Amino acid sequence: MKSSAKNIKLTSYDELFQSEEARTDEQRENVQQVPVSEISDFPEHPFQVKEDEALMEMAESIKKYGVLAPVLVRPKPDGGYEMVSGHRRKRASELAGVETIPCIVREMDRDTAIIAMVDANLQRENILPSEKAFAYKLKMEAMNRQGQRTDLTCAQVGHKLTGTKSRDILAEQEGTSRNQIQRFIRLTELSPELRQMVDDKKIAFNPAVELSYLKPDEQTVLLDEIAKQEATPSLSQAQRLKKYSQEGKLDMNVVDAIMTEEKKEIEKVTLSGDQLKKYFPKTYTPKQMEDTIFKLLEQWQRKRQQEQER
Repeated sequence: MKSSAKNIKLTSYDELFQSEEARTDEQRENVQQVPVSEISDFPEHPFQVKEDEALMEMAESIKKYGVLAPVLVRPKPDGGYEMVSGHRRKRASELAGVETIPCIVREMDRDTAIIAMVDANLQRENILPSEKAFAYKLKMEAMNRQGQRTDLTCAQVGHKLTGTKSRDILAEQEGTSRNQIQRFIRLTELSPELRQMVDDKKIAFNPAVELSYLKPDEQTVLLDEIAKQEATPSLSQAQRLKKYSQEGKLDMNVVDAIMTEEKKEIEKVTLSGDQLKKYFPKTYTPKQMEDTIFKLLEQWQRKRQQEQER
């Protein structure tokens, strides 16, 4: 009885009267000022950090006001830190000549860090298809590895993760279908040159998915043909290229034959300014009307695609 009494831990006077706010402060992660030179980029970071006008404006803002939102880093075993979320703020800080940056330092294993990095960046606007493709692939692989560990379970649904469940959960988190997740991941099988064409909107998403099934040497042949014809494959052409590839019949002559086919001329649709003006504010220029129309058409197309995949 005496031994069990010794094991009883009594709440201290300070703990009893400590305010809820003080307890919360103790649990809250502290923000530290870390030298920018000690922070390395996240390996295989799929999101581009372009030194565009927006980044230059961020650098100017940092010169005046500093970095207002702390970045997220994790300590490296050999010293220094690895960036998890905040690559653009780090680069802007370098351009601004700032020596330190506010950081939340958090202990994380690699897979947890991958998921945190992807989740933070997928909230950005104007994500390129290739960025989304590699982000989805990285996150799903991390989720799969977590599911293979006996000490981790899937909190969202109360069971261990499997490859299939990881894809379902990722699709639910992104508000899309598992099929669409898989289609994006297919883009990682494209050559860098073809992926760049997708990012540049020279090749549409659906044909790009079909072309991802071509072997690397077949993609090289296709690139040469694209340069020669100064044209990229339509969906129908991409589907036939994939079919011949799967049959083992795709060579230079077949690629040339498919790519030199005359595409059916699309019947032109002409809309007059008078017809359109009633749908737009009077101050809108023709260019603004055109941009709005294409944006609405893209939204309509995405909605139709999502409905077809359900």
